[in-house]
Amino acid sequence: MTHRAEAMIDLAAFRHNLDYLSGPACGGPEVARMVVVKADAYGHGAVPIAHAAREAGIPWLGVAYPSEALRLRESGDAGRVLAWLHAPGDPDLRGCIAADVDLGVGSVGGLREVIEAAREVQGRARVHLKIDTGLGRGGCMPSEWTELLTAALAGTDRVHIAGIWSHLASADLPDAPETAEQIATFEMALDTAADLGISPEVRHLASSGAALTRPDTRYDLVRLGIAAYGLSPGPAIDAGALRPIMTLRAAVAAVKRVPAGHGASYNLTWRAPGETTLALVPIGYGDGLPRTVRGGAVHIAGVRVPIVGRVAMDQVIVDVGDTAVSPGDEVIVWGPGRAGEPTAQDWARWDDTIGYEIVTRVGPRVPRTYIEE
Repeated sequence: MTHRAEAMIDLAAFRHNLDYLSGPACGGPEVARMVVVKADAYGHGAVPIAHAAREAGIPWLGVAYPSEALRLRESGDAGRVLAWLHAPGDPDLRGCIAADVDLGVGSVGGLREVIEAAREVQGRARVHLKIDTGLGRGGCMPSEWTELLTAALAGTDRVHIAGIWSHLASADLPDAPETAEQIATFEMALDTAADLGISPEVRHLASSGAALTRPDTRYDLVRLGIAAYGLSPGPAIDAGALRPIMTLRAAVAAVKRVPAGHGASYNLTWRAPGETTLALVPIGYGDGLPRTVRGGAVHIAGVRVPIVGRVAMDQVIVDVGDTAVSPGDEVIVWGPGRAGEPTAQDWARWDDTIGYEIVTRVGPRVPRTYIEE
């Protein structure tokens, strides 16, 4: 290894996932695909992932913030990009309109700000009007939907209604009853728009979980986030055809033999039950490992070995027992799981969280290396 730790991103596995998600599993060619690259592509590196997605024929990219969209534009991306979350006074709105970035809008106030920004840059913004179908985050309440549509129609010299959309509360639960309720509200919103003569380019409701399990949520476009990176959107959703694309690895920094009773890490929450060998691995919560993990393990010399004691900012200690381990040996923190190494889903289970958080929190001091495996 040339780094103390690195995240290897397998672009071949990424393309495999996109091929699978572009087929019948998510509705076939009748449904367009958006790959979501917010939060630095869930920790995988937004610009390289965006380029790979475009090369694979993906027509849409999605981000949360306007600043993320502008970073893609600065990298040379010229395709459709939707940025759906901005606070009042966002300094990048004007830049997005000038750079032909689609913008999510969920309130009359937000729409007015976009119209004003478009006027200032002498442009016309493409907007995706969002209705809150029940999640309670962004989006217009149904009681205010007609007002938002009417305001958008009145401002068509500065805005083009490119999309109508919403977000599901329980896309990770295929049989959640609230999904049917949200679909009904979304259909109402679409009918109201049609009554006013609005025919958007795309209607979109489904993120990864619903795209894979609920055909009635697919409409014209599906937003593929965590599934594109090879992780399951939820415990009830089979991700067997998908391949995790991130392998987080490090190198053993030091090895020592310790007697029974010897402690490990802060507050000595663990002590050796017998004579054993401890290996120091230079990666910690400053790199994104969860400090609160319980029962965590890594893979060294072909076997899983447990993390002992608390995760520190820059390092963890593992008990390798009598396994022959030397400084410089490779440590797989998580990977695809094919060789018995832990996966990001394993780490999510050990920390009572979701795979999304595990990969997204890998920090910037861990370099990303892009491979074709």
